[in-house]
Order: sequence, then structure tokens, then C-alpha cells
Amino acid sequence: MNSSVRQQPERRQPERRQRLHELVLALIAREEELPLMDEEWPEASSGGAPARWLDQNRRTLHRYQALVRTAVTLDALVDAEDTPQDFTPG
Repeated sequence: MNSSVRQQPERRQPERRQRLHELVLALIAREEELPLMDEEWPEASSGGAPARWLDQNRRTLHRYQALVRTAVTLDALVDAEDTPQDFTPG
């Protein structure tokens, strides 16, 4: 295989990373409310607070992961539109 063909996807990585970054920022901007991770560890004496703290941060993390997955999916769709594949036999 030609080495220039192999290097082409590697050269496109910074461009793709920038696109993903922009997509994630656009998705975040569309969110009405997007909580930040709570870094303050609750005191153990406050009953169920540590469990609630962990659950809240887990849900927040899942929301961010969903935004990133959405951005990756959108980027893949745009990339597929830009470079359609020929699946015709022959």
C-alpha cells in the first residue's frame, strides 16, 4: 500500500479533532442546563449525602458522555457525506 495513502487519515486527525471539539461546544451551548461535576466531597456524617453525591456526578458524567457520542456520530455522518463509498461490485 502506498505510504501517502496511509498517512492521509493521520494528517486529518487534527482537523477531525477540531471538528469534534466544535460539535461538542455547539451541543453544550444548546443545553438549557448542564451541571458541572461537584468536586466537594460531602461529609460522611450527613447520612446519604455521599451516595447522592456519587449518583449526581455519575449522571453528570453520563450527560457529557452522551454529548461526546452525539458529536462523534454527527462527525461520522458529515465525513460519510464528504467521502461517499462506492459499494458497487466490480
